[in-house]
Amino acid sequence: MRFVYPQGKRKALTFSYDDGQVFDKRLIEILNAHGMKGTFHLNSGNLGLKRGRDRYVEAGELKQIYAGHEVACHGVQHRSLPGLTRQQAVLEIQEDRKTLEQLMGGLVQGMSYAFGNYDETTKEIAESLGILYSRTVEDTCKFFPPADFLEWHPTCHHNNRLLELGDQFLNVPGFYELPVMYVWGHSFEFGWSDDWGLLEAFTDKMAGKDDIWYAANVEICRYIRAVRAQEFSADGLTVHNPTAVCVWMSTGEGLVQIKPGETRFIGEH
Repeated sequence: MRFVYPQGKRKALTFSYDDGQVFDKRLIEILNAHGMKGTFHLNSGNLGLKRGRDRYVEAGELKQIYAGHEVACHGVQHRSLPGLTRQQAVLEIQEDRKTLEQLMGGLVQGMSYAFGNYDETTKEIAESLGILYSRTVEDTCKFFPPADFLEWHPTCHHNNRLLELGDQFLNVPGFYELPVMYVWGHSFEFGWSDDWGLLEAFTDKMAGKDDIWYAANVEICRYIRAVRAQEFSADGLTVHNPTAVCVWMSTGEGLVQIKPGETRFIGEH
């Protein structure tokens, strides 16, 4: 018996792109064309700015641009949080979250650390402000889900062995529990050169796979948190789901769905 992703999917693929430049529009077009989802980490203080070759999305466009995808925090002004006072760090996260929630009309509970900088105090502050997860910039080149969602190390930046790791993910070994491939970067890294070939090649390779759940960061976070909250009998044959999320298992009897609040016998070992 083992946990699987919704509808019995074996693995999950997610994307995470920072800073909210106008090139996000083209990136989203590519993801949409391949049935994939991304998470976009925005600095609310930069919305609408034009600075050198930097061009940031307009505040009034957010709902339209990011429809079907996740918007998450990246700090109001993209400041390095460990270098701030506690009060400054609180405002950098909280005001970013408040503004993005007002613009999107829903909860914003994800984050990525500006410059990849964080420490234990940063994590504690983020969690206290309702952040469920935050991404680092420390590539693992592996597919394990994070032990600590406030220190979510991605699989790879898109310039770090993306196609090679994609091939590995398509044939991921069975010892991985709930494997996830997490790709991150900045859309301007494609946009400034107007070269989207790598992303298009990767999404072509990974699209339309029956065993992959194409999900936003927060969807994977919520699902795995629910899996980790499941309660088992001493013999491991009965499970109780105390969460509000449907959880799926693959058993000797086939695919089993454990509904919110349900206690279920799941069969022999």
